[in-house]
Amino acid sequence: MNPSGRERRLSPRFGVRVPCFISLPLEEESILFPRARLDAYTRDVSESGLGIAVSSIYIGYDCIVARLKLSGMMHMLVLGIESSCDETAAAIVRDGREILSSVISSQIETHKLFGGVVPELASREHLDKIVPVVEEAFTRAGVALEEIDGIAVTQGPGLVGSLLVGISYAKAMAYALDKPLVGVNHIEGHVYSVVFENPPIVYPAFALVVSGGHTNLFLIPAPGKYKVLARTRDDAAGEAFDKVAKMLGLGYPGGPIIERLAREGDPRAVRFSVPRMGDGRPDFSFSGLKTAVSKHVRETGLQAVATGEEPSRAVRDLAASFQDVVVRSLVGTTERLAQEHRPRTLIVAGGVACNGALREASSEAGGRLGIPVYFPSRHLSTDNAAMIAAAGTVKLQAGERAGLDLNADVSLRLQNLDVEDDALRRSKVRYRL
Repeated sequence: MNPSGRERRLSPRFGVRVPCFISLPLEEESILFPRARLDAYTRDVSESGLGIAVSSIYIGYDCIVARLKLSGMMHMLVLGIESSCDETAAAIVRDGREILSSVISSQIETHKLFGGVVPELASREHLDKIVPVVEEAFTRAGVALEEIDGIAVTQGPGLVGSLLVGISYAKAMAYALDKPLVGVNHIEGHVYSVVFENPPIVYPAFALVVSGGHTNLFLIPAPGKYKVLARTRDDAAGEAFDKVAKMLGLGYPGGPIIERLAREGDPRAVRFSVPRMGDGRPDFSFSGLKTAVSKHVRETGLQAVATGEEPSRAVRDLAASFQDVVVRSLVGTTERLAQEHRPRTLIVAGGVACNGALREASSEAGGRLGIPVYFPSRHLSTDNAAMIAAAGTVKLQAGERAGLDLNADVSLRLQNLDVEDDALRRSKVRYRL
């Protein structure tokens, strides 16, 4: 802690100036104060209309450790904006845990013809939808523009054109309303997608984030602290689902279609190996599995499903076998590392967290490990703005602020503990994503 007496204003709703190391909302917490600041702080809080109880725990030469309990704390309302890929989304969230509104405009129909997201088309769709989506979020929440306490927007990673639409809109709104702004890592947003419908996260925690663009396993020893334990070397898991589905003529997006067909297939019909790294690192890889599927299709003469045609038994079996290997790779790696690091909570999030087989296998692994497993609902598994608002609330409460020079960062990383980049470069380990 820094007893220098530096101050910050946490929210326009609070007429209180507090030491920079306090994170609100604060119910009861021991805090280090410069001796001269405690009386002024308690006076400011009382004048704001909040109740405060103070008891000294330790009095030193130049500082006091005091236990504070605040009551009557007003709520923090945050607007979240998400536009990193092919969903335009806005949400109003109270205190980082209660969704007042969540609006998502999907572009699936636009990109279905191409079998994947076309960046230029995605950017144009965001430009068309950003204004009505944000307006609808305020209408559903029953909140006026000036009532929000801050704005959180996805800064990256993602498609640069898509990101810029959301960021530009958020900066303009923050400037016009004189509201604080924070940028949020999209992957961290997925971690926070579980906070709305689950008990509080107990740390240290594991977070397996699996989507069309990301496949990462994080150790989170405390809120806001992330160590990457495993990540994909090539394709993300969701990307592999889409590419295999396209290969089999199943359409886009591939994940839900393969999951549906897998329920009717035999996961042991086609023997695929679970990918392993030759250097012994616990990373994921799905490019080789995709190649193995392509080879099987070529060698067996399996025909892609024609439009309007029912998938054959062989296609169902292949879908089930492919999905089984992906799930075993994800859950097996997570469980092995959990035995080493002993997390107290397992979070499984991202678009692929909708997959029933992954949820079932993760729950079973959690049972063997003796820890709870938290999933977001299906609405919150795909890209959404509620998760961005939740992550942004924590940053706003901690005093973080972004300037109007905030820009998109397409390769933004979520890693601030034991970063191994230099060691990986020396050992010539390469990651495509």
